[in-house]
Parts: sequence; C-alpha cells; structure tokens
Amino acid sequence: MEITQRGFTLSLTPFDVAPRFRALVDAHRCAWIFTSATLSLGEDFSHFTGRLGLHDAATLRIDSPFDYERQALLYLPTDLPDPSSPAHGPAVIDLAAQLIEAAAGGAFVLFTSHRALARGAQLLRERWGDNPPYRLFVQGEAPREQLLKAFREDGNGVLLGTASFWEGVDVKGEALRLVIIDKLPFASPDDPLVRARIEHLQSSGGNAFRDYQLPEAALALKQGVGRLIRSEEDFGAVVICDPRLTERSYGRVLLSALPPMRVTRDGAEARRFLIQHAPRATPVCETRTA
Repeated sequence: MEITQRGFTLSLTPFDVAPRFRALVDAHRCAWIFTSATLSLGEDFSHFTGRLGLHDAATLRIDSPFDYERQALLYLPTDLPDPSSPAHGPAVIDLAAQLIEAAAGGAFVLFTSHRALARGAQLLRERWGDNPPYRLFVQGEAPREQLLKAFREDGNGVLLGTASFWEGVDVKGEALRLVIIDKLPFASPDDPLVRARIEHLQSSGGNAFRDYQLPEAALALKQGVGRLIRSEEDFGAVVICDPRLTERSYGRVLLSALPPMRVTRDGAEARRFLIQHAPRATPVCETRTA
C-alpha cells in the first residue's frame, strides 16, 4: 500500500511469476531473446531463467570486449571495521579521501542506503572545509541527469549516490576513474517485499539467502562495479569497503560474478595505480618579451 497526498494505491505482486510467464511464452510461437550484462552469475543463468520458468532455454555468455586485467584494478582494503559498526562509515570516508586525492578526483562513491549517503556527504564536507579540492555532487541535491552532466563536464568531480547510480549510468573517459562501494548491496530484510519473499521461500522449503538474497546482491554488486569501465580506453580502480567479501564463505560467489580484474589488498599499490592513470595537468606556456 502506498499513500500519497491525492489518495492511495494497493498493489498485488505474486511471489512466483514463472507459471504465468511460461504460459505466455508457450502461447506465442516465436523466438524470445533476453539480453543483458547482468543475467548470469559467472556461467550460471539459473537465477534468471528459474524465476521466469525458462529452465530449458538455451543460454550464451559472451565475454566483454574490455580488457579488465589491463584496464582495471579491484582493491579490497584490509582492517576496515565491520559494516554494522558505527566506525565503518567514517573509516570508508577516510579511505575514500586518500584514494580520491591519488586519483585527482573523478570518483563515484556508492552507498547502500540514503542514511549512509547523507552521513558520507557530511563527513567529506567537514573534512574538506570551505575550499574543497574537488567539486562535490550529492544525490538528492539536484536531478540525477543534471548531476551526471555536471560531473562529466567537470572532469575531476566526486559524486556520492545510492541505488539509482548503481545502474543505468554511463560515464566514459577520464571523468570517472575511481568507484568506491561502501558495503555489499544486500537488500534490507526490513523491506516489506524482501521480508515477504524471504518468508515465502522459507515456508516452501527453500533457502532464502542462497536462492534469493545472495544472487540479488551479486547482480547488484556487478552493476555497481560496472559503472567504471565503459569503453576500451577507460582505466580505473574499484574499491569495495566491506570485509565480508573476503571473510565470509559467500564472498567467493560475489567475487566470481565480477569482471576478471586484477585484485590487490595493498593500499599503496592501489594509490600508485590511481596516480599513474590520473589526468596529467596541462602545462602552462609562458610568453616572455625581451
């Protein structure tokens, strides 16, 4: 139920659309083609095909034209606080500020909640003071397309965003060379739709985490990481500030969903990579007269 100033809306969403969708496919004798960069987890399409009742569908994964091992670096920091700790947010911003400086701007900092976004913007502004070294763009302070246009034109800006900037955003070239992700994008179990799906899977004998929460998080993480490399000429680093990626067994599933980037846990190596690919300042020519 959604309530607005003009009235309210009641919406009914089925837990399982597979039988209905399969019946629709069978009723139309034609070819159906589904294409996206985020339909599979590695070579496995079952999360997508299973939810649509397409278990017998032919699948094909085509490698990306991008050379991720050459163009991108995945940095997994060590010694960060647990994501549930109050110290995690300030630690992420402290690390982000160091990496942004190494990259000379050109960064997305992606958050998994609006609360974390607001706190991150506050901490970064307090750190930079009245004369920030880079122009700061914060989701909610202007329309999305306006923020993106200004970010592209600036070339060295820092954009802070949540879900709407994890996907459907295309910034090619040097304007974006660093993507920082604060936490793994697990959907909140307090969300009514998520809670209902979890309860439905549990009541039907399924494993809600393995069959729903983990695949959804893997695809969302793949979307967020995918903001960085958008052309064959792009270079940059992705930083995931969530220690669960390496400390929990399910981290392997999440990592396997990502492009085949070089991985480092060395902060100095990450900074060197960013400095190497930061835009070169245009030399100033002086004209002297005798």
